[in-house]
Amino acid sequence: MTAVFFLFCAFGAMSQNTLIKVRVVDAQTREGIPFATISFGGPSGPPMQLTDDQGYFEFTFPRDAAWAQFDVHSLGYRDARVDVSPDGPVKSVTVAMEQKVEEISEVVVQALRAKEDAPVAYQNIGREELQKVNLGQDLPILLDQTASVVTSSDAGAGIGYTNMRIRGSDQTRINVTVNGIPINDSESQGVFWVNMPDLTSSTSSIQIQRGVGTSTNGPGAFGASVNLNTESFDPDPSATLTLAGGSFNTFKRNLEFSTGLLADRISLSGRISKITSDGYVDRASSDLSSYYFNAKYYGEKTSLSFITFSGDERTYQSWWGTPQSRLEDDSVGMFNHAVNNGLDSAQTYNLFNSGRTYNYYEYEDQVDDYGQDHYQLHWTRRLSETMKAKAALHSTLGRGFFEEYKANEAYVDYGLSNPVFGGDTISETDLVRRRWLENDFYGIVFSLEHQGRDLGLTFGGAWNRYEGEHFGEIIWMENAVETPKDFRYYNGDALKVDGNVYAKGTYDWRSFRFFGDLQIRSISYRTKGTNNDLKAYDIDETFNFFNPKVGFTYFMNGGQHVYASFARAQREPVRSDFIDAPADRQPIAEQLNDFEFGYRLQSSNLAFEANAYYMDYKDQLVVTGELNDVGASVRTNVAESYRAGIELNVNYALSGRWNLGGNWAFSQNKIQKFEETLYDYTNGFDVIINEYEDTDIALSPNSVGAVFVEYRPVTNLNIRLQGKYVGKQYLDNTQNEDRIIEAFFVSDLLASYTIVPQGTKGIDLQFKVNNLFNTLYSSFGYAYSYVFGDMVTENFYYPQATINFLGQVTIRL
Repeated sequence: MTAVFFLFCAFGAMSQNTLIKVRVVDAQTREGIPFATISFGGPSGPPMQLTDDQGYFEFTFPRDAAWAQFDVHSLGYRDARVDVSPDGPVKSVTVAMEQKVEEISEVVVQALRAKEDAPVAYQNIGREELQKVNLGQDLPILLDQTASVVTSSDAGAGIGYTNMRIRGSDQTRINVTVNGIPINDSESQGVFWVNMPDLTSSTSSIQIQRGVGTSTNGPGAFGASVNLNTESFDPDPSATLTLAGGSFNTFKRNLEFSTGLLADRISLSGRISKITSDGYVDRASSDLSSYYFNAKYYGEKTSLSFITFSGDERTYQSWWGTPQSRLEDDSVGMFNHAVNNGLDSAQTYNLFNSGRTYNYYEYEDQVDDYGQDHYQLHWTRRLSETMKAKAALHSTLGRGFFEEYKANEAYVDYGLSNPVFGGDTISETDLVRRRWLENDFYGIVFSLEHQGRDLGLTFGGAWNRYEGEHFGEIIWMENAVETPKDFRYYNGDALKVDGNVYAKGTYDWRSFRFFGDLQIRSISYRTKGTNNDLKAYDIDETFNFFNPKVGFTYFMNGGQHVYASFARAQREPVRSDFIDAPADRQPIAEQLNDFEFGYRLQSSNLAFEANAYYMDYKDQLVVTGELNDVGASVRTNVAESYRAGIELNVNYALSGRWNLGGNWAFSQNKIQKFEETLYDYTNGFDVIINEYEDTDIALSPNSVGAVFVEYRPVTNLNIRLQGKYVGKQYLDNTQNEDRIIEAFFVSDLLASYTIVPQGTKGIDLQFKVNNLFNTLYSSFGYAYSYVFGDMVTENFYYPQATINFLGQVTIRL
């Protein structure tokens, strides 16, 4: 391919020059493409050049020229021709190269992801980095080393129910998409990773955006966005078998395959997985099954991809934490806890004889049993060299229950009459119940993208509909009398429709790149029926939000740039906010104004980023310290609150064998005025209100950091030592020093070695030691207080596993 390198006046060589900085990246992963060829047309142009190992290239050009033009070529990618206006001292250009075979979901994903050099705080994680740490634990645990992230596991070992918080915001505030499709549950807005076991094995890249970020689909991002892309392309057939095992009877079996490209048009790939574990906490077992399948068709201009993945989980409940007295082996405290909470003799024995792995539940089938099926159909059409259209249809079907044994339950609490035996009226009975959720979630997402020389525009949106049914059944009762089996004692329906449209774009002018993003989102949420307590809950709410975002990036010499942005996000309360709220205090929508300022440096051996943020909340919903009957945090609106901090990221390649790095976040997370509600059980449930000012937001540490050192003594051996520090956290919003999670530092050791026997593509051996120095710590908890004669505060914690091991063998064919 030929190109004209310069068109300028005869005396242009005497004028000032523009330094043109080019980075060539993969359009899907946004990772630099090393050693791409840069060529200029004609014999009078400069000689052909190559990008460095990070995809960078620089050259100078006369500033009074009309434009500079060059071609970029790299094996496996479409050739790109680039025009640049040399109208400033420095001009930065990102060239996004597309693979010759069209990437399907990439076009949906990229409409939502922050582009290279965007004025937001983000981090990209590629497949190779994910596989280094993927030995069967859930995705939040694998992301534990990323900036501002704090993770926890109910079972203590990272398998089963796991969660993460980013900048102190929990999973109901973290927007998650898979291939651009919303994953957050429409009603709770939470993300249940246990429903998608081993999805990491089918993930090719992840982008984490901290703060509001760019427009996305589904609930608004109030702390962060996490976008997973499961698309990848391998032109050659392959098969992979993975076997892993370790402490707590943990086992993982995984089989993956890919046909490669068939007839230059079709490819098929898939995975089946099985993960089981007893967990660290008593009886906190997990039995997880999943599959993934992708069928892709590649046309000249149109491409189509059908993706389906499914997960089935059966986990023993460990939702309630461990009392502080049990962790401290405080006999008097445990006795008081047993009395205050009405524990019977068997439950008290369990408390006194369980150690830090204590689990309140003992009933054999106290399980959560849920299955979820995802279907996605992605379409893309290349309309021209600069424009693409894309759309995706999706459907998610879920059905499951959690089962629980309940002792001494009142018949009237289930809408039943008290039975009479021989003239004696019985008011209570033991029973086993199942609380069900059946839901359907479906819709469409779409976008139209234009990428010109200096102007990039994206128009997009989504329409989604959620239909959910909540109901409870009694499957066994000691004195059932005439109560039929599977008697349905409550039933409630929910309908939620969520739609949004957005327009966003970038414009390059001299050394600046300007960014704008406007989104309109509308939500309708309606419910009818009764809840578990037989109280009617009729919600009929409509929310309309306008969310603007603006920012800029300024490019400097030496691979440096600075950026600043403002973004607004608004979001509706979740189902439990309505149900758990007092009658006189119904929840209202929240608003967040997010200001971000940053500096980035990228060179051949050093990557550094500093980001400052101020997140100003209006009517933020914060936890009160109480839990509802399924272990979820009860929340209330507070008028004014904020999160402010500085995040530092660094990665330094000391040599070809040594790599060092880490991140650290320092923050203040404050509520201006908070009211604590207490109940006085000695005076007929009198309500006591305590007021506090300028208090720390619960579960929001002021300091979070991660460090690592990686050593490669020989080509196929890699050793990594990593550590995570989480500062002190308050269990509620009173900033009471008696209600805290102590700061902790925990280390892991990972090692991997690859051999390549004849007839294979390689055999990967991996080994991981979690909690290398056997630290006793908890990463999550809650507290509640009441008056019973004196003030009583009970703290509960989720203890994480002591030193434990995982090993894995992966055979690649």
